[in-house]
Amino acid sequence: MRRTAMLAVLALVLGLLTAAPARADLQHPRQAFLRNSIAGLFLHWGERTSPQHTSCSAWEADVTNGGWSASYWVNEAKKLHAQYIVLATFHSRLGYARPYPSAIPGSCRTTRDFLGELIDAADAQGLKVIHYMTDDPQWHNEGLSSGSWLNSSAFSSYVGHDVDLTTRDGFGEFSYLQFFEQMQRYPKLAGFWIDNDNAYWERNDLYAKIYQQRPDMTISNNNEDTPIMDMISNEQKTGMTPSYDYPQAVYTALPRLIEADFKLPTGGPWWYGGSDQAVDRKLTLGRLITNAGSSVKALMAETPMVNGKFPAQQVSFNNFANTYLGEIWESLGGTEGGGYMFGGLKPGFWNNGAHGVTTVAKDDPNRHYIHVITPPSGSTLSLRDNGYRVSSVTNLRTGAPVAFTQSGGTLTLSGISGWDQYDTVFKVLTSGRQGIYTGVTLSASSSTSGHGAAAAGDGNYLTYWDSDAAEPARLTFDLGSAKPIRYLAVNQREDSTVYPSSGSARISDYQVHVSNDGSTWGSAVKTGTVPNARGVQFIDLNAVTARYVRLSKTGHHGVARWRVDEAWVGGQYAGGGGSTGTRYEAENATISQGAVESNHAGYSGTGFVNGDNVTGSYTEWTINAPAAGTATIALRYANGTTTARPAAVTVNGGAAQNRDYPGTGAWTTWVSDTFTVPLNAGANTLRVTATTDGGNPNLDYVDVTTGGTS
Repeated sequence: MRRTAMLAVLALVLGLLTAAPARADLQHPRQAFLRNSIAGLFLHWGERTSPQHTSCSAWEADVTNGGWSASYWVNEAKKLHAQYIVLATFHSRLGYARPYPSAIPGSCRTTRDFLGELIDAADAQGLKVIHYMTDDPQWHNEGLSSGSWLNSSAFSSYVGHDVDLTTRDGFGEFSYLQFFEQMQRYPKLAGFWIDNDNAYWERNDLYAKIYQQRPDMTISNNNEDTPIMDMISNEQKTGMTPSYDYPQAVYTALPRLIEADFKLPTGGPWWYGGSDQAVDRKLTLGRLITNAGSSVKALMAETPMVNGKFPAQQVSFNNFANTYLGEIWESLGGTEGGGYMFGGLKPGFWNNGAHGVTTVAKDDPNRHYIHVITPPSGSTLSLRDNGYRVSSVTNLRTGAPVAFTQSGGTLTLSGISGWDQYDTVFKVLTSGRQGIYTGVTLSASSSTSGHGAAAAGDGNYLTYWDSDAAEPARLTFDLGSAKPIRYLAVNQREDSTVYPSSGSARISDYQVHVSNDGSTWGSAVKTGTVPNARGVQFIDLNAVTARYVRLSKTGHHGVARWRVDEAWVGGQYAGGGGSTGTRYEAENATISQGAVESNHAGYSGTGFVNGDNVTGSYTEWTINAPAAGTATIALRYANGTTTARPAAVTVNGGAAQNRDYPGTGAWTTWVSDTFTVPLNAGANTLRVTATTDGGNPNLDYVDVTTGGTS
């Protein structure tokens, strides 16, 4: 039987030797489960799990007699809201244990199929299992008084020639055959998590053959960004500020799959060493959430004991995370990181010491979430709106509406009475971006082959402009005709480290020039610096009108290379050119006759006003203005009938302005009626009164813009 098994594996491998090499695609259907994942559970578990064993059979007996259960691991992973499990037992410092009945001798192999049981238990609950494979024999005798965890003579007899498993090449041959054995044995195994490379594997085209035999499998690599593999994983970095902000150290650009692996136990080895280590909840949750806010997968390592159970403090954290994450899961599951290639509000350092990330719903690019991990010192949060016109803000946990204003490209949330100690989450609904010019032509002073300036304005995050390390490097925008320019936005390619800064290829110093003819530029209209930080960087300009605007990089944070995914010009800020906009929800207004309802989708806030079908019924708002002047009103309504429902709009009881509100096609179809009104400084009353027996249309809110026009 042993020889038959060996011949079957060798025949499979030899049959692939002449196959054409395969290349991993940057994006491929097999990656779907990883791209849809937020987190994984990383388990190091083998012969050297405390109490350490030197006998493979004795370890297996203790595992079984201790009550090991695959479903326990799956259930704990679900508490962490993980979507996959990485099992590391063939780890070089865990005795090279193989928790399944391998036909290949050479290291610990169990009779019971623990790996197969885990794969089936995970599959039954919608999770995937990835198996860890090492290339490294250097710890083959660690922890032993004599001998080795590896049996070179048994493997040599199996393959029919001498192999020294303690050498890199010999171990490469030993592990090489096991990839194919596992691919044959486990059709539901989702992939391999590989700790570095081995020259034997590379000479024999291992990765290409994996894709050829199992095109459904993913391959992840630790520490090395090997292009043929689907995902690059790195151990969680330290030294950043704040400490949980792993994405600062990422040096690989999306949409490449990126993973961060980190331990939940505060101390001890990656495997169970015999102690019950604490779990830092702030650090762990911060890492999970900031990784999600950068579309980085969080691989969270816990330390199972011999019987598979976790130490008490890890169990406590899992139970806590189950409830805590469940309350805010819509802001993490089914989202991408905000402020990068997927759009979204700007993450990072905010006002008054605040720091956090943003996420964007995959199924709705206008639904955003703000994760405040480090809260500000006061009750107000301000962050860049990235051109999105905000419709409503609510506290995700409580559903309570949050007061907000937009001005000068900044979204400000106010009146926040309490901050969660780990993550205050705000749900932000928007009506999309506004004020950004389209049809802009870009040119550059220098570019590398295949990465011209047009790629920085094509709306495609798979392309980018590369300045070819020139300095100064210049990016010029042609608006087609003279137009107002309020700001420039630059989304630099996210493959530059923030920590250490020496690896950053981001712009630091800059100059901005404008021109009407593209040849006469005059003096710079703006000079300054931008931080070495991830996310879109904004350069605001004093009101200026021109056809051409040029951004020149005159300094860099680390290296001279400058790469830009997308850049754009804003002609006005969301809500108006430099004006101050405030939303007043109808459910908070005074209602003469009618009720607040929520039975028709698409409304802002917590509901809308359905007034009685009588003449004279009204909804009245109290509106505060910083100074006397003209304000622009955008009244949002829906009329599901085919008959118009006209209304009289009055301010402070003055002359009526008659507005006609025709049918919108459905009660779920909301539109805005925009008009201007005079306001006094301070409090004003804005009343909308029905002038027919049909009553008013359903009223959602009024947006009030003062100090300018929308």
